[in-house]
Amino acid sequence: MITKFFSDIHNSIFYPLKSWAEQSTGNWNILIGVGFLLLMGSAIFALVFHMKMGPTDERTNKISLKSAYFVLCVIVLCDLIFPKDYMWNIFFMFKYALAFLAGGIYLAVQYKKDFS
Repeated sequence: MITKFFSDIHNSIFYPLKSWAEQSTGNWNILIGVGFLLLMGSAIFALVFHMKMGPTDERTNKISLKSAYFVLCVIVLCDLIFPKDYMWNIFFMFKYALAFLAGGIYLAVQYKKDFS
C-alpha cells in the first residue's frame, strides 16, 4: 500500500516533467541549464556565507556542523522523493542544488541572527 502511494506520487509529480523534457531538445536543455544555474548559485551562496563566518572556533564549528546536518537531511529526503527510474542524472543535480541551498539558507539565517 505504501509502495503504491509513493508510486502514485512519483507518477503525478515527476512524469509530467519527464514528458515535457522529452518533447524537444530545447526543453531538455532548459531543464539542465536551470539545474546547473541553481547548483552553481547555491554552492556560491553557501560558500560566501561560510567564508563570512570567519576563522574556525567553538561557535563557528557548531554552526558549520548544523549546516552540514541540514545538507545531509535534504540529500536523504531528496533520495526518498526523487525517482530513480528515469532522468536520475538531472535529479542528482537538483538534489545537490537543493542541499547546498538549504545549508546556505541556514548559514544566512544564523549570520543575520548573530549580527543584528
